[in-house]
Amino acid sequence: MAHINLLPWRAERRKQREREFFMQLGAAFVVGILCVLVWSFWMGMRIDNQNERNTYLQGEIKQVDVKIAKINDLEKVRSRLLARKQIIEQLQANRSQMVHLFDELVKTIPTSARLTELKQNGQSMTLSGVAQSNASVADYMRNIEASPWMGQADLSKTENTHDSSRMPYSFGLRVALSRPKQDKSTDAAADQKVAAKSAATAPVAPAPVKAAATPAKASPGASGKPSISVTPVESGKPAPPAHNAAVKGGVK
Repeated sequence: MAHINLLPWRAERRKQREREFFMQLGAAFVVGILCVLVWSFWMGMRIDNQNERNTYLQGEIKQVDVKIAKINDLEKVRSRLLARKQIIEQLQANRSQMVHLFDELVKTIPTSARLTELKQNGQSMTLSGVAQSNASVADYMRNIEASPWMGQADLSKTENTHDSSRMPYSFGLRVALSRPKQDKSTDAAADQKVAAKSAATAPVAPAPVKAAATPAKASPGASGKPSISVTPVESGKPAPPAHNAAVKGGVK
């Protein structure tokens, strides 16, 4: 005999599917909440880690700023020391320049010219003076250009004052100063000599005299003329008093 189900099985199956759907929906909701919680916790950890890193970096940046400020101060000190060093080196290099310069001024000026004013500004010099003629000024310029301590000479003015003096022409020159190459090596050698002299502080004792001559004694020779003999004696012993040598031989 066939079994026939007369119950509403479709409604039961629909309810069963609804229950399964709601169960799956609840499970998905719970899983979603868990995922959100885990994600929020992970992001919070990352944010805290980044904040710690930011705090560490800010501290390091402050330390670097302090070091940079110190470096800037050291750079300023270094620039000042270098400027002082350059000034000292320049003064050391030009310590003998004025001596040579005045010497060259005396050597280069002709007898028919005379200087009335001299002014130096760095590596240039302005000369003013009077001369007998323009030819004397030209000779003076040639002598200046031939000097190793002075370079090119530019004529700024020359005029005739029409006075009764023997040097009626007034002139003005601009001269560029120079330094010969061999003078640098001369200055270095002079510095070495000064250092060597200052290092040698022990005085040198004079060498003792080993022998001294006794007074001369005259004795007649073969020709009847007196001969002189010298006998060495040790130093430190008093020499006998000097007496005049007696000549025994007479002149015939």
